Amino acid sequence: MTDFQPIGVAHSPFSTPGAPPFQSAFSQCVGTIEIFPEYREGLMSIEGFSHLIILSHFNRAVQMALVERPLIDDETPHGIFACRHFNRPNPIGVSYVELLKVTDGVLHARGLDLLDGTPVLDIKPYIPAFDSFPDARTGWVTPRHIEQIRGAGASQGMHNRQQQG
Repeated sequence: MTDFQPIGVAHSPFSTPGAPPFQSAFSQCVGTIEIFPEYREGLMSIEGFSHLIILSHFNRAVQMALVERPLIDDETPHGIFACRHFNRPNPIGVSYVELLKVTDGVLHARGLDLLDGTPVLDIKPYIPAFDSFPDARTGWVTPRHIEQIRGAGASQGMHNRQQQG
């Protein structure tokens, strides 16, 4: 078995499981990702990218399940590999964030959907030619589901602005 070591930690206003927006694409949360000193050299040239892919460890997931009722579809259970629920056999999260700036090994980003203190396992640049599939099928996820998530992200963004302002 492979053990992964975090390269950093996310800092956000979210401290309660279930509080972060459901998907980073709909989050307006501005936060930081602190990269540990021994990994900071790996940030060289990252400023040229507008967006990043963040791989994280859902270290506060309370159980592992192979079937879950996704947060956006509590009517129908789905296999864990057909949804993005955090109760996974390997609780790894994927977030897409907008990189705002880099200062002293700290990434300032918009779109965080991680709890404060979430371990960051890896960072990759988002490259549209490699990472975007406009004609991809979405399985059981309907436009109604997407609008529910978008609405939850917008209301969470409003909540964050009220707390920060």
